[in-house]
Formats: sequence, C-alpha cells, structure tokens
Amino acid sequence: MILGFWNRVQLPSNVKLVLPTLFLVFALASCNTNTTSGKLVSLNESTKALPKVIDFTFDVKPIISDRCFKCHGPDKNAIEGGLSLNTPEDAYKALGKSQDHFAIVPNNTQKSTLIERIYSEDPNLKMPPPESNLELTEYEKAILQKWIEQGAEYKAHWAFIPPTQPQVPMSTANWGSNEIDNFVLAKLNQNGITPSEKASKEKLIRRISFDLTGLPPSVSQIQNFLSDTSEKAYENLIDTLLTTDDHAEHMAAEWMDISRYADTHGYQDDFERIMWPWRDWVIHAFKNNMPYDQFVTYQLAGDLLPNANLEQILATGFNRNHKITGEAGVIPEEYRTEYVADRTNTLGTAFLGLTLECARCHDHKYDPISQEEHFEFFSFFNTIPEEGLMPSLDAIPVPYITISEKETKSVLEFVNLQKSTLKEVPVMVMKEMEEPRKSYILDRGAYDRPTKEVFPDTPESILPYSESFPKNRLGLAQWLFDADNPLTARVAVNRLWQRMFGNGIVGTSNDFGNQGALPTHPELLDFLAIKFREEGWNIDQMLKYIALSETYQQSTDVTAELLQKDPENKLLARAPRLRLSAEMIRDQALALSGLLNKELGGPSVKPYQPEGIWEETTGGGGGSTAAYIQSTGKDLYRKSLYTFWKRTVPPPSMLTFDASSRDICTVKRQETNTPLQALVLLNDPQLIEASRVLALKAFSTNQQSTTTQIKYIFQRATSRLPNASELASLSTYYEEMLNQIKGKEVNPEDYLAIGAFEVPTTIDKEKLAALALTSHTILNLDETISRG
Repeated sequence: MILGFWNRVQLPSNVKLVLPTLFLVFALASCNTNTTSGKLVSLNESTKALPKVIDFTFDVKPIISDRCFKCHGPDKNAIEGGLSLNTPEDAYKALGKSQDHFAIVPNNTQKSTLIERIYSEDPNLKMPPPESNLELTEYEKAILQKWIEQGAEYKAHWAFIPPTQPQVPMSTANWGSNEIDNFVLAKLNQNGITPSEKASKEKLIRRISFDLTGLPPSVSQIQNFLSDTSEKAYENLIDTLLTTDDHAEHMAAEWMDISRYADTHGYQDDFERIMWPWRDWVIHAFKNNMPYDQFVTYQLAGDLLPNANLEQILATGFNRNHKITGEAGVIPEEYRTEYVADRTNTLGTAFLGLTLECARCHDHKYDPISQEEHFEFFSFFNTIPEEGLMPSLDAIPVPYITISEKETKSVLEFVNLQKSTLKEVPVMVMKEMEEPRKSYILDRGAYDRPTKEVFPDTPESILPYSESFPKNRLGLAQWLFDADNPLTARVAVNRLWQRMFGNGIVGTSNDFGNQGALPTHPELLDFLAIKFREEGWNIDQMLKYIALSETYQQSTDVTAELLQKDPENKLLARAPRLRLSAEMIRDQALALSGLLNKELGGPSVKPYQPEGIWEETTGGGGGSTAAYIQSTGKDLYRKSLYTFWKRTVPPPSMLTFDASSRDICTVKRQETNTPLQALVLLNDPQLIEASRVLALKAFSTNQQSTTTQIKYIFQRATSRLPNASELASLSTYYEEMLNQIKGKEVNPEDYLAIGAFEVPTTIDKEKLAALALTSHTILNLDETISRG
C-alpha cells in the first residue's frame, strides 16, 4: 500500500528515467543495513555440552515457560492434568486420582513422570503433545533430565528479585574505562573472545551525535573534535551534546512512542486533538534533565501532588494519550473501560516491562499476575470523570485544562503558544472524581460483566503495596520508585542501554516476565540499575556513563570468528551498526542541506505527503482531518518530532521505516529491511529537495571543482572524506548524469523544481542537476542512513 502512495508523487516523467539507475546501484545497499552482522546457522543443539551445574533461571525456566506454561503454568484456570510447573510446591505434588505418581521427584529421574513423558514416542503420552505444535530438542530434554538429577532446584523469576550490588569483576587487561567494561570483558574472556579496537574519531563523533541528538555532526564539529588531542576531548563532546535542544527533542521523540502520542483521537472519524503542549513539557523535562522518578511521577500523578501547579497537572496528559471515540452508536461504558485498560497496559509496558494485558481475561498464563491483580492495577486509573464517547466534533474530552498567554508567561514558559492560531488551547489531563468510581473484576474482561469488587493494590510477586502509600496514582508512583521494587530501575536503564546499543541487556524491553529474554549480562544490569537509582535517577549521567565505556567506543568491524561465535553480538565484542530511525533519516537530510528549522515546540506541522491519502481513509466525520493541507514556508522543514500524527493514517514514509503507529505503548520498534525503504529514499520529495539544496550549497561554495563539491557532500553525509575509489565512482556517476541531462533524457528545470525551495536563476542548472542527482545518491548510501 505504501508503494502505491509513493507512486502518486508527481515527479516529472523524464526524472523517473534516472531512478531505475539509482535503484540498481544503491537500493539494495540502502535496504541491507546490517550485512556485517548477519546470522550464521548455529550448531546442532544436541551436540552442545551440557552445563556442569544446571541453573534453573538460565537453563530450565526458558524451556518450561515456552513449552509447558500454556497448560502447566500460573493460570489456575488453565491447568491440565492437575499439574502446574510454576512453583516447586505445585511441581513436586502427587498427581492422579490415587495420588500415586509425581511429575518431578528431585534427584530421581526414574520416578519423575515428566522425564518419561518428554521422551515418549506415544502421541497419547508425549509432552508437549503433538497437537500443540511445540517440541523439545534432545538438548532441552537432557537439560531437564540433568536438572532433576541435580535436585530440581527452583528459583524465583530473576526479574522479581530486587537487584543486589554485584561484585565488579577484576580486570588485568589494558582495556576498559569504567565498570561496564569489567563486566563485558569478563563475559568475553569466558567465551575466548577479545574486544574490538576503538572506532576512529570520525566514526565516534557520528555515533555519539546520532545517539544523543538524532542528528549528524557538522563539518566544523568533526574538525574541532579531530584537532582536539586532549584526554577530555570525547567527554567534553558528550557534555556539549547533552546540553542541546537537539538532545531534549531526540529523547522526547522516543517518549512519543512510549506515551502513544498522536494529534488525533483515533478510531474511524479520527478527529483532531490538541496535546502538543504536553509534548512541549516532555521536551522541557528532558532539556532540564528532570530526574526519572520525578519525570514519571509528574506524568502518572502530577495532579495529586500537594499544591499541584499547572506544570505538574499538564504532565498528566501522558495518561490521556490513548484513543478516544466520537462515533455514534457505540456504547460509552465499553469504550471508557478500554481507555482505563489502555492506561493500565501502558503502565505495565513502560515502567514494569510486563504484559499486564495478558491478565485481563484470566490469570496470566506465564507470569504470576492474577486477573484480580490486573484489575487492582486497573482501579488506580478508573477514578477520573471521563466519558466513553465525545458528544461532538468540537467537544473536548474532560477533564482538561486551558492554557492561555497568561500561563505561558509564568509557570508554563516552555509552551510555544506563539505558533498556535488559537489564543488559548485545551489539553486533556487527569483529575480525580469527587466520589471515586468502584472497580470490579470483569468476567472475561468484558465491560458489562462485573464480578468481585477490587481496590488499588499491586502483585505480591513484584512488591507488596505499602500501607504508607495512598491508594491512588500518587501511591502507585511511590510504589514504582520504592527501593525494593525489582523492576522500575532495571526496565529504565535497559531502555537507555537499548538507545545506545540498539538492543537492551534484556532483548525484550517490553517483557521482563517469564516469556521475555534473559539478560545477556545480568550482573551488569543490576549494577546499572542500582547506580541509576542511588545517583538520583539521572538520565543524562547514565547516558554519559554508557558512552564513556570502551564497550560503546568499539569499532563495528566484524571478523569471521566473531560471526561464528557471536553472530548477534550479544557478548558485545564490537559496536553494533544500526540503521537510523525514520525521524533521523529525514532530519539528517534536512540538517545536511541546511533546510532544518530548529524552532522548539509548538503545534504539529504537515510536511510533504502523497496526495489523497487522508481523503481516501477519512470516515464520515469530516473536520480538520478530512483532507491533508500541507504546511508552507519554514514549517515544511521542522523536525520530524513535530510532524502531525493522524492515528488512522500515520506519515507513510515514517511507517515504511518502522515508526510506531502510536496506537499502543511501544518501547522498541521492529527493524525491517524492505525494497519499500529504498523506494522512499529515492522518491520522497523531501529527500530529493534536500539533495538538491545540499548540492546547491556545495556548488556555491566550491564552484571551480566538481571533485571538491562531491567531497563536500560526502563528508557532510558520512562524517568522513571519500577514499579514492569512492570518489572515482561518484565522479563517474556525476559525468553520466550530466551526459543524460545534456542529451535531454532528464530535464534539469523539472528536477530542480521538486520541493518548495527555489533555485537561483543565475546558476548553471545542468551542472547543478547532475550534482543534485549525485548528492541524492550519496544520501541513499547505506553508510549515510546508518550509524556505525
């Protein structure tokens, strides 16, 4: 569908003649952004040596959670054969009518029917049963057998045990800048691997610039960093980047996914909403490096703080970013229940790393969270005076506050009201009802089937709710940041690690439960979690600490040995090579060309988008979202953070590059490589316009030498100068394009007219068009759309 959208872009037909050439040369490179770390076929598991001591957490739990818990897990309503493997008490108990056999008898595999069943070939006895489409490998069977032989010891799920200060491994190697490296090096040594060499300074400044600001370094920044030979050069660079508006906006961009921010309500009619002042607050919070505990508390319960001010109340807009319907014929209570459920699920994903939604209809099948506990969480968010249905197009869902110029001159100075066409703007927030609404367990999760009444509380398996905490959202925030809460700090630092390395120490950053990935470096995760908590939940300080590690500063180069031993780079023997996010690809092009409008905050804008998409998908409601009216002037070139986000039709080019739909809380985007991505890079008017404006800048600065012009563009795009081979290839391509232009195969006037930026009439348009096509090619390079 996206391909169809982009085919509607009205490029001149003679320009399109060039695109197949570009596509053949560069499209595959653009899509294949991680060729150096592709997976190899792993060795047959049955040939691997069993661990000397079987560890329940790392060896056994992943097997039984994945293969057994559906029928023999925590959900007491789904237990088959009376057997639950969730706890040792349940796993060891007698089974059958006569209570004469046992699934697990510690130290005795002969009496453990689990062993008999997993090795059985009888389809009526075999476990997992054939109809489940699950199967145990010979290696996994051997693990379970040896575990029982060694006593079948159970351990509580690692993520529900509060982190304790681990002993930092000693290192005698001449490698490492801080404790992170000690933990990483110890793991590398265990696997017979050595760290990679340090990345070049050109690579390092590009990497840290993208990771901290979402933008490439300027040529002057690169030159200053290369010429600075002091020991503090890199640290000083980090400190500078962390103080920029770009850093605050880059951090906010990720929070938009987590908060499911959008500029429309969603559902079929998808009316416009005003929530951008809350986005301005998020930028403000990151700009001031607000401690994470305060940042989260304001958003969960700012309105409940003593003498809450307007900023704290505005922050609670986080809880109102869910979809809201205005469609006639719906049942209001059904949808109001969905809004509360969304806030509950967002709490679980964003702050606990748990799939709370799985316990809405029944006890969680994999984690020790009951349906009752799910609705106890639910009850924290069920006491605001909201309606399930907006009464009209112009209605503002209550509760809300109104922000006018008066407020922006005092407590809300960070709200960019000047960009708004309105004198005052309404923003949805949280507010408690005078008489709290009762909450119930909903049978099968259905809004109209209440059963037992429940009250605000939290699962014992995570952390009992203290009697000293108020039974409201403020108490919930206090519970989250209690020193004994095992999840909050781990989940937060794991996401910061993910920002810097592409993957978290726990690969499933949305799921720290039994079905989630195990931490690759558990001691390091606990070390960072405790450090983060004890040093004041300081986000920028943690990012700097990670960036200063030798682990982060390694080269991305990979050897055949590394590919064989660690194809997914879980041991961190090298730095990951990552494709830029959807926002960074567009913002980079604007920044390189000089088009980027760096105004801070304000309402969302509407950059280039294929015509007709909104019109085809809009329901009968009409309003401001019935048709897409493109922005003009400098608003065309604002950062992607400010792009108008319509839930039913998110920006198509950003979706192609795996941006979240913003329907639900998303803490990690999927990563794909498809031809559609190359086609967007080749056809998006924004990228074509940026390419020609970048070429114009090179042309105007270096009029006498095409070689110098190409070097100028290449260095801006990749943060390094091209080598002789690269320069020769690009120079040859430039000559080919110039010949096509002179031969009337490409009309330079039409090509240079793409986009709103006007080319000076006095310039040599044939040469500029050829250089612009070369510039576009450079912006399509894998190295340009990646951070290494």
